[in-house]
Amino acid sequence: MNKINIKMTRFLQVAIALLIGFSLQAQDAKKAKELLDEVSAKVKSYNNIVIDFKYSLHNPKENINQESKGNVALQGNLYNLNLMGVTKIFDGKKVYTIVPEDEEITVANFDPKDENAITPNKMLTFFNSGYKYAWDILQNVKGRKIQYVKLTPNSSKDQRKEILVGIDVQTKHIYTVIEVGKNGTKTTLTVNSFKTNQPLSKNHFTFTKSKYPNYYINKLD
Repeated sequence: MNKINIKMTRFLQVAIALLIGFSLQAQDAKKAKELLDEVSAKVKSYNNIVIDFKYSLHNPKENINQESKGNVALQGNLYNLNLMGVTKIFDGKKVYTIVPEDEEITVANFDPKDENAITPNKMLTFFNSGYKYAWDILQNVKGRKIQYVKLTPNSSKDQRKEILVGIDVQTKHIYTVIEVGKNGTKTTLTVNSFKTNQPLSKNHFTFTKSKYPNYYINKLD
């Protein structure tokens, strides 16, 4: 085999390898999106969801290490979130932020056009659009198979480098969400318990002013 044929053979080998690689990447992206779609469908099938979780934030450059436990109840477009001593209640119209340490309550109207506005739908289905998808590692966590999907934001303005969503293969529930920032910040939310269709009270997503008689109420709108 002469040198020209050898070069052509090597070129074809590389080209074929690249084509196979691209094909596998496309398949992996499709497989990852299909799994996330299953998660979305499962979430939307419940009347309500109650989650206990652990939240951590680490930034080696700034020497920041924070850990906290929290819980959130979600029902339709309503939520009651408790994290780091602060409670947020969304009754469908207004967001109430209750800070016992300062004895202060902030009340703000909900703007559905605000991309930064938090809703239950965004909490558990934020990954539906705006990302490139990739199939990642499979881990065994205390007998549970957790499949990770890597999300890379499409927008260059996004300060997040990547997001890893760990999904319980059997239940199709989110087990963990890991965000890695471009500045090195890493935040991790790990679900300790995921309960559905719980007997929540009618007032669970309602702000009751009489419970906070000495609090200062700051109305933003």
